Amino acid sequence: MSTVFNFTFVPWFRSVAPYIHMHRGKTFVVAMAGEAIAAGKLPNIAQDLALIQSMGVKVVLVHGFRPQVNEQLRAKGHEARYSHGMRITDAVALDSAQEAAGQLRYEIEAAFSQGLPNTPMAGSTVRVISGNFVTARPVGVVDGVDFMHSGLVRKVDVAGIRRALDFGAMVLLSPFGFSPTGEAFNLTMEEVATNVAISIQADKLIFLTEIPGIALDASRPVSEDNPIDTELPLAAAQKLLTTLAAPQSPSDTAFYLQHCVKACAGGVERNHILPFSVDGSLLLEVYVHDGIGTMVVDEKLESLREATVDDIGGILQLIEPFERDGTLVKRDRTEIERDVDHYTVIEHDGVIFGCAALYPYPEARTAEMAALTVSPNVQSQGDGERILKRVEQRARAMGLDSIFVLTTRTMHWFIKRGFQQVDPDWLPEARKRKYNWDRKSQVLVKKLG
Repeated sequence: MSTVFNFTFVPWFRSVAPYIHMHRGKTFVVAMAGEAIAAGKLPNIAQDLALIQSMGVKVVLVHGFRPQVNEQLRAKGHEARYSHGMRITDAVALDSAQEAAGQLRYEIEAAFSQGLPNTPMAGSTVRVISGNFVTARPVGVVDGVDFMHSGLVRKVDVAGIRRALDFGAMVLLSPFGFSPTGEAFNLTMEEVATNVAISIQADKLIFLTEIPGIALDASRPVSEDNPIDTELPLAAAQKLLTTLAAPQSPSDTAFYLQHCVKACAGGVERNHILPFSVDGSLLLEVYVHDGIGTMVVDEKLESLREATVDDIGGILQLIEPFERDGTLVKRDRTEIERDVDHYTVIEHDGVIFGCAALYPYPEARTAEMAALTVSPNVQSQGDGERILKRVEQRARAMGLDSIFVLTTRTMHWFIKRGFQQVDPDWLPEARKRKYNWDRKSQVLVKKLG
């Protein structure tokens, strides 16, 4: 095994470990568009879901079958009809949907049964349980359109799904529901997934879709100048929906977004829109800091705040590599516990990604900013500047005139942000007595306007 691999794999694996711990025991509802299966993505998606489940996540998988039903209809010489973004399900379409669902369930169960050596599924045991977990009712007549055998979710068998998940199985749901009289209704994958996620109060609802996510400017296509909005607060998503036309097809911006908003308002904390075209998009979204698609959340998961005692472990883990390579002066746990109220942190989804401490010297009307650290996983994204601005605000609130730093390696970063180099004799007397002349740290000062 190459040395290069070792030096890249080990830091990467350590960086995903917090997310592995965070998601263990959580419940994900994953909604896979039928287009993903038609595009040949099922084997890789099955492997990724098996991997996620092996790390302690409970998974409900809802599959779509839009292109498969349309293919069945074409084979029968029958036209697919839609209205209000839903299929009009006549008797022929219902038969086609039943045939497509049966074939897809067979393919999905087969995909989770593979255990060939030297593949990601080697040694995995994924039990897949499906059944009549959804009770449905007819859509009826809407604006003069009779939807016939198309339905909506009436009730979800929450206890049944939870028993299957607690048994260690993956629950597989087709977009079908049955009335109390036994009548079958064709549902949409999005409707089933959203209602199931709300009913069981899932921790995540994930749509694997044809679209890459929601662009920062939703009125324009995704591009380098208009990238994906990776985190969309619920209030902003609701406001965006009011500006968008009613969705008619899955490629419309509002199509999946409306279901994410409904689920988020219904208590599902994190709701994702991911592209199935990107291999491993599930893993990238769940186990990487910035993810790959759009996540709708009740409030922004990243917070810039003052530290508490609960953050001590995260601060130690963040600064330890920089202490080891000499960038930072070593601080022991006792010191950080004593001074934790001096720290400002950036937290994202429960993980500390940046910090800095502020030690005031009121007699000199200045303060030292120490241990400014940003995780290598998120550097060059402006988090260092955000922490600096917050520390400056804290110093101003104390009535101080300046802040200073001691550094051996990052002098130019501070100079670009308004610091000026001074002689160590400038330091307040109390700090000068602790100055390490052997370390030869540069002293830089910034005046606070």
